[in-house]
Parts: sequence; C-alpha cells; structure tokens
Amino acid sequence: MKEPISTSVIRVDSRKKLRGEAQYISDWKFEDGLFAKTVRSTKAKASILSIEIPDMPEGFYIVDKHDVPGVNKMRTVVSDHPLFAEDDVQYIGQPILLVVGPERETIYSIASEIKINYQEEPALFTLEEAEKRSTVFTDYNYKKENPEKAFVSAKKIIEDTFSTGYQEHVYLEPQGAAAEFKEDTLFVYGSMQCPFYVKSALLEAMALPEDKVRVVQSVTGGAFGGKEEFPSLNGCHVAIAANKTKHPVMMIYDRDEDILCSTKRHPSKVRYKAALDENDHIIALDIDVLLNAGAYNGLSPVVLQRAIFSATNVYNIKNLNVRGRNFMTNLVPSGAYRGFGAPQTIFGIEMLFHNIAVKLGVDPLEYKMRHLLKKNDPTCTGGQVHEEVKMPEIINKIVKNSDYYNKLKSNKKYQGIGISLFLHGCGFTGKGETMINGKIILVKNKESVTLKVSSVEMGQGAETALRKIVSQTLEIPIEKVIYEKVDTGLIPDSGPTVASRTTMIVGGLLRDTALEMKKSWNESDNLELSKVYKHPSYLKWDDEVFKGDAYPVHSWGANVAEVEIDPVTYELTINKLYAVFDVGVPIDERALIGQMEGGMVQGLGWATIEVMESKNGKLIQKNLTDYKIPTSMDIPEINCDFVLNPYEFGPFGAKCAGELSFVGSPPAVAEAVANALNKPINHLPITPEVLMEIDHED
Repeated sequence: MKEPISTSVIRVDSRKKLRGEAQYISDWKFEDGLFAKTVRSTKAKASILSIEIPDMPEGFYIVDKHDVPGVNKMRTVVSDHPLFAEDDVQYIGQPILLVVGPERETIYSIASEIKINYQEEPALFTLEEAEKRSTVFTDYNYKKENPEKAFVSAKKIIEDTFSTGYQEHVYLEPQGAAAEFKEDTLFVYGSMQCPFYVKSALLEAMALPEDKVRVVQSVTGGAFGGKEEFPSLNGCHVAIAANKTKHPVMMIYDRDEDILCSTKRHPSKVRYKAALDENDHIIALDIDVLLNAGAYNGLSPVVLQRAIFSATNVYNIKNLNVRGRNFMTNLVPSGAYRGFGAPQTIFGIEMLFHNIAVKLGVDPLEYKMRHLLKKNDPTCTGGQVHEEVKMPEIINKIVKNSDYYNKLKSNKKYQGIGISLFLHGCGFTGKGETMINGKIILVKNKESVTLKVSSVEMGQGAETALRKIVSQTLEIPIEKVIYEKVDTGLIPDSGPTVASRTTMIVGGLLRDTALEMKKSWNESDNLELSKVYKHPSYLKWDDEVFKGDAYPVHSWGANVAEVEIDPVTYELTINKLYAVFDVGVPIDERALIGQMEGGMVQGLGWATIEVMESKNGKLIQKNLTDYKIPTSMDIPEINCDFVLNPYEFGPFGAKCAGELSFVGSPPAVAEAVANALNKPINHLPITPEVLMEIDHED
C-alpha cells in the first residue's frame, strides 16, 4: 500500500522551465559587464618558458596568477590545483590565464593569438604507467578479522581483475559563472551544487572577510557531481577578473571547452583475490582498488574512500584486506560523479561473484544469496548493519517481475539475461556529516513558511521534495511553503547537494523542525526555528583506521537486464531493464521513478557506449559528435518497483535514492552479456569491438 507522502505532486519548478522563463546564468545581464575566455595549456606536462601577449585593445585585460589577491589554489578536499598555472602545467586544458573584455568575438580572437612557449617533459597517461612509477596521491588500507589466516586455510584461491573507463557528465547546461562587486561585497553567481564550497574557495583566493563574499546559485541545468568542486575554480576566475577590471565579469563554457577541462568519472582497475572454503563459500577477499585521479588530487581521496567501502557490496565477507590508491597522471582531473567511486567496485564484485559461480558450475544468483548481509551482521569496516535488510524480498520481487529463471533457462547464443545486487551508503562517508553539522532554518510568517537551506535544485526535484516534506508535516498547502533563494548571505550551510543526502539528511532536519513548529503553530504569527544535524547516537566511526559505521544507513536494490547481440556487427541491444529498490519510503513516487530510470540509463551509457580515450594526454572524444550518450532510441523498456522499509531517522521513513539508481545497471548488463557469450566480462564499456574480440577468443 502506498504511503500518503508518496502520492505525486506537480513539480514546483516545472512551469518556468516549460515556458522558457527560467533564467540560467547565460541568460543574466550585467550593466557594463565583461566576458572572459580561458587560455589553456596545450601540453600534458611542461614548463612554461614565456608567454607572448598581442597588443591589447583599450578596455581588454589579461588576468593571471599575478592578479590573485590571496592563495593561488582552488580550495577543496586536497587544495593542490592552481587557479592559474604557476611555472608549469600538468594536463592539457589547465588554465593559464583569462582574456577579458566587452566583446566575446574579440576576446576569442585575442586568446587565439597568445603564444605560450613550453619545454615539454615526460608525462604519464595510464594507470599501468602510474602504478609502475608509483605516482600515488593517496594510499588507504583497512582490514577485517584475519585475512592472512583465511588464505592459508583456503581450499581454493581465485583471482580476477576488472577495469572501467572515463565518463563525461553531459549535463544539459555547461559550466558558467559571473561575478561583480556591490560596494565592497563580492557576489559570485553560477550553476553549482555547493554554494558554500564556492564561498570557501573565494575566501582563500580573494583574501576577503567572510561577510564580504556572497555566492548565489542560478537555475542549474543538471550536474550529476560535475558541479560539485569545479564551480570553485571558475567562480574564483570570474571573481579575480572582476576585482582587476572593476567590472562585472561572466564566463560561460561551450560544450567543447566543458568536455576538455571539466572533471570526469575516475577510470579504475580493481583486483580481487578470493579465498574459498571446502563448501566453496568465500571466507576472505584481498582487494586492491586503483583510481586514475588525473593531474591533481582534489576530491579523489573521498571518492576512493567510498570505492573501498563499497568493494564488498551487499555481501558478508568475514575476512578482508582492502587497499585503495589514487594515482597521478597527466590527464584532466577526475572528480565527483553519481555513485562517487562505488560503481567501479560494485561492478567488480558483482562480476567476481558471477565468474566464480560459473567456474564452480552453480547458479550465480544462488551463489550471491549465500553471502548476503542481513541485519546485525558486521559491515566491511567492522560496523553493524543496523537496518532491516530486505534483499530476499527485493530478489523475490525482481525474479518474479522479470521471469528471471525461465528466461535464464532459455538463454541462447547472443541473447542473455543478467542480475545485479547492490547497495549505496546514504550521506557522507565516515565523519563527513558530523564535520559539516548541516543547519536548516524554518520561518513562519502568518500562514506561510519559508525554508532556508543550501540544498540546490538542479533538475532532480529537491525543491519539490523538501517543500512537500514541510507542507505535509505542517498540513498546509505546498504553495504556502517558500523556498528561500540559495544565497549564502540569506541561508545557513546545510551542506552540499551531493552524496544522495538531500532528502534524507536535510529533509529529515526539516521534518523534525516542522514538527516542533506545528506544536507552537497557533501561538504566534512569527516563528523561527532551526536545527543542526546529528548522527544517531549508536553510530561509531574511527577515521584513522576506517573502523565502524561508514554510513548511517544503506539503500538497497536489484537490477535485471535482457540483452541481444547482433552476431555480425556485434551491436548490443538492451531490450528490457527491471529494477526493485529499497529507498525507505518514496517521498514522491513519480519523481522518484524519474530519478531511478534516469540513473539506470546513465549507468547503461557508461557500461556500453560512453567511450572516452586520450592520445598523448589529449581527449579524442571532445564533443557530442564524438562522445555518445544514450538517446531516447537507446532506452529499453524499464520496469521499476519498490519495497517499503522505513528508516527511523529519515523524513516519513525516506532514505537515499539518487546514486543508488546508477550502480546496478552496469553489472546487470555485463552479466547478461557474459551469459549471452558464455565468456567473462571484466571491462566497461562493452563496445561492439570489445564484444567481437571476446567472442573470438579461444
């Protein structure tokens, strides 16, 4: 039975967007405004010997490292990326300087005339080269129980390696930002996920007091993690330019520039070694996770953490030795992308279980189910599964919905069906949420309520969900709930819009605060209440040794994919995709289905057609002519279902959802392809060329 909160409402941002009235940053106009164009490195690794600037027309400017008032580094988890190149460059596309002026055509012309003289140096481009040279940014390790003893006692040891490629975000709206000074206060506007991240970066770069910097989110046309840290870079660029020129400055990337220099999903290599006992049960895993971080470390350490904490997926493995490393290469930096490291390792563990089951001659799903986590089991980091685990119900439902076993029995060459099981940790990893101490404010003014949060609407439906939580809690129309503009001068820092945390963490704070307000509703026309997030008291985490509860709760799921391979062209067609998810309680079922279907399709793209390669550090797929994503013609029939499993600390029982949707479809497709060819699939994406090569292997 559907919960009342799950009944769908009209999205509150739909009218303006459908009518073309939404003002994206490229639509903004500034009096006496200037435009900026970035001049970037054309070399993967080189020293800058000299820069030759043509004669500049009046009213045009060059902005570079000498114009940075504060620190010439972009503040993030590891603040190693220069805002403007110093004496060297580390990847093709690295920003060196800006050309700024009142006419776009002229600044583009000037930029093309600037000559930069380099002395090239040997560069690294692959994980294999980086591992050989030990160019390690971050090296993590954790253990559980006694893996060494388990491997000594093992009856069988099976090893396997899995790899994945880049993925470009392809948000509909490219990166863009603008800056201006109003009196002595700096305002930065832009398409972003994390306004307070941008503010922190500006405070360091501009050397301004906290009350002299305000960051305002413009209407944002998609992000998927790609607008988590990157807006800190272009936000600083336009701010430095506005400071030098004393004019408002806007910088909007075109698609080619966006693809060239924006962050991507980390390419990966994951090595698994499994110890099996006399019953063929996996008693230990040794896991080695390698991520290609690109030229700078940035957010990669926390991506790596989620990758290694997801490396055992939904399975209870008693003994573990897990290592994770980020490697430096002379490629565009990798960064946040939906799933945040988990898709790479979940693909690996799912295919490991499939490959082992095939070698043993047992049913892969049955083999996976032997190892499933259940309530009160220890997690991979030695914490505890606190929630009810409904994986058996999820599996039963998806097997029935898809007629999985009958179709599996009728598998024939070039046709296959595959199943994946998966989870996603909700919210920030480890102590992340407690470090942020996310805060929300609710303000009552007569019959309306204003909610003040830093959670941004970027197309995912956050504004609708959060307003709906408040309206249903207070039992007032959703039209009476006002969403304060995301402006750091007007709102508290409730944390960034990342890590599938918005509905569960921020929505939970709003629900609790609205319940308090409801008690005092008739006492005054004017009320203001606030709340700061605190983890449930039973959660324990040691960040030094990675021990305890890495996440407060998990969402769970299963996907089934049906595929067909053309025996001549090896074109892969995904005919049907089934999904069952446990996200607690859906806040809005129609919006949630849209999120889940979108995430699954994005996963299909990564798994099959989204090829991104580089040659000598230069991306080959540099625009949407070369880089393919699924179109409406590529999307299979999708059957999406849910099981209810309310989370005590989530609003109306809700847990996380947005990233969970991505992680299951790639291994489901890979397993279906493996069944269609009766060959292991250990690499993504699975292109026709790859399929042809695999099919013709001995």
